[in-house]
Amino acid sequence: MTVRERIIDVIGDLPPAERRVAEVVVDDPKEVAFGTVAAVAARAGASGPSVVRLSRRIGYAGFVELQDAIRAELGERLRPAVERIRERPVHDAVGRTLETSLANVQATLDAIEPDAFRIAADLLAARSRAVAVLSGEATFGIAHAFASDLGLVRAGVDLVAGSEVRVDRTLALLEPDDVVVVMDLRRYERWVVEAARAAADAGARLVAVTDSAISPLAERADAVFTVEASSPGPFDSHVGTLALTNALVAAVAGRLRRFATARLDRIERRWSSSGALVERF
Repeated sequence: MTVRERIIDVIGDLPPAERRVAEVVVDDPKEVAFGTVAAVAARAGASGPSVVRLSRRIGYAGFVELQDAIRAELGERLRPAVERIRERPVHDAVGRTLETSLANVQATLDAIEPDAFRIAADLLAARSRAVAVLSGEATFGIAHAFASDLGLVRAGVDLVAGSEVRVDRTLALLEPDDVVVVMDLRRYERWVVEAARAAADAGARLVAVTDSAISPLAERADAVFTVEASSPGPFDSHVGTLALTNALVAAVAGRLRRFATARLDRIERRWSSSGALVERF
């Protein structure tokens, strides 16, 4: 079990000071791996004993053992592309990509909590609720595909992008209990974090797709999904995120089968009559 997985197991039970230490462990493992108890405590706004207590709470004998564990797994863990690009290139890019992509999908889907998935699918299938999809730049392609697919099986789905004016307009028009799906990976874009918090303040129900249970996007979410994004290259892989969103759309389509079927029939008839799609040459 990784350090992050150990933290996820106990995150709901941590007192505030230890939670802040846990956030430092996940957000800046190098600070922990090569720092001191005092430095980590200062970074977290906590005390030295809180750092030691967190270390022991997640199964280590103390801070030194926690450091050793983090150093051992620091290698490939979500480092910025500006660092990864300086590494020696892989010789078998195709083979390594296949290996990591399969592992990412497996890890992402294995991490789904059944209760969280049921809650998210129920929220997204409630036709009385509007759905807004927020995403950082890195995950925007996945968010676009998700919003497009979800919009084919139900109405009221909006991909929020563009200017601050448009984002604020969408947030202002949210009704209590509307649904906001928010996606981003560390390092999180500030506007995405702030928009998610504003949506929660407005009474929206949040579904978070991110890299950690203690991501700022997960703070007030009704359902949290953590994705694995390892890659042999300099940029994060998003195949795990795509698999997760495909599963959510499939679940919603199943819940809205009769309505979704009629909706898709109408769309298909329009595509056919307009000749919008070329099926053969």
